[in-house]
Amino acid sequence: MTAIVDFLNSILWGYVLVYGLLAVGVFFTIRLGFLQFVNFGEMVRAIRGSRESDVHGISPFQALCTSLASRVGTGNLAGVAVALYLGGAGAIFWMWMVALVGMATGYAESTLAQLYKVRDGKGQYRGGPAVYIAKGLKAPWAAAIFAVCLIISFGLVFNAVQANSIADAMQGAFGVPKLGVGVVIAAFAGIVIFGGLRKIVRFAEFVVPFMAGAYVLLALGVMAMNITEVPGILALIVKSAFGLEEAAGGAAGSITAAMLNGIKRGLFSNEAGMGSAPNIAATATPAPHHPSSQGLVQAFGVFIDTIIVCTATAVMILLAGVLEPGSGVTGTQLTQQAMEVHLGEFGGYFIAIAILFFAFTSIVANYTYAENALIYLRGGNTLGLTLLRFAALGMVIWGGYEAVVTVFNAADASMGLMATINLIAIVLLSGTVVKLTKDYLAQRKEGLVPHFKSKDYPELHEKIDSNIWH
Repeated sequence: MTAIVDFLNSILWGYVLVYGLLAVGVFFTIRLGFLQFVNFGEMVRAIRGSRESDVHGISPFQALCTSLASRVGTGNLAGVAVALYLGGAGAIFWMWMVALVGMATGYAESTLAQLYKVRDGKGQYRGGPAVYIAKGLKAPWAAAIFAVCLIISFGLVFNAVQANSIADAMQGAFGVPKLGVGVVIAAFAGIVIFGGLRKIVRFAEFVVPFMAGAYVLLALGVMAMNITEVPGILALIVKSAFGLEEAAGGAAGSITAAMLNGIKRGLFSNEAGMGSAPNIAATATPAPHHPSSQGLVQAFGVFIDTIIVCTATAVMILLAGVLEPGSGVTGTQLTQQAMEVHLGEFGGYFIAIAILFFAFTSIVANYTYAENALIYLRGGNTLGLTLLRFAALGMVIWGGYEAVVTVFNAADASMGLMATINLIAIVLLSGTVVKLTKDYLAQRKEGLVPHFKSKDYPELHEKIDSNIWH
């Protein structure tokens, strides 16, 4: 089993995804006319008007906060440190690149999720890659594989990884037993998860802006205290990406190491193209009433996650000068050491609290993705949801005290497979994304509030829910 997992990871992460993610991102960037750059202001505009919801769906802002709850997790703190340690400062440049082109990918997958969404037995919007693969491509077998991989990765294993990060941070900062941390985290997560989708998104809407804002403000404060060194750090990141300067740590000067680690950690952090965020994007009531509006909102989430939060972590670590090749100090421990250099003992405590919030919100948001996949597989009855909830919480307790390296490798393989399926699907459906985008922007250019009219899309009449898009 280990050999199979390692083989899949070597193929998926060594070739398919590392180059496939960039290729698909560049493909959509070009096909959509550099949407994420030319229409960046429209993304901000879409978020400003994203508080509306109805009885069937959550608001676009709640969907953004929930997707950010999943995106902004240990990858932004521990993952950035790992990328720096293994790939040097240049890895951060490739994280930027995968995020910038990934904004177009994120836009495409969330727009498709909105377009093909359906209503569940309770009248709530549901959808995501499994639905647009089944309905848009008429490939229910691929949709089923995707849904199973998503449940394994996000519903189970990734929650164990997040819980492990919390337990490590709490033990390191406060000496709290790891098993006790896992039990407490599972108890609080259970309160949120058993409250259902709307309770989860209300929790995310309140916590995520606070947690991300506090972290970024502290990072800006650290940069302000070292403002004369910041330009040199940014230059180091760019130069190291192309082997022009010996990088501070890891595989210094290695373009390949910087690229591979930057892209892999970048995907794990911002999730663009992975097919996770579209699951929550589909549950939103778009404002304005057009699939592209939610795509724009989710694309901005990729920007927040990597360009803002991950960069803040990277600059703080590089400014601290604690990155040492071969030292063995990486992940959460490296980030804590860097913050202690800047803020003393308080810095280590702050990172522990930040990881607590970041990882906890990831746990509850990851669960919503798994629930969505289970509903697609027709397991969304009371028994099915209860079993999934207890399994997810059990993995939290297990992850709190158990080393999860082997299981995390299995999650990487599962995540790689679902990302591969999703990337193929959105490329095959790219013509629809282009048509929707041109329609949305044309209406904006005419001074209109964009509104989706299904009569303009006769090719979709048998594929989309006419009661939703009347």
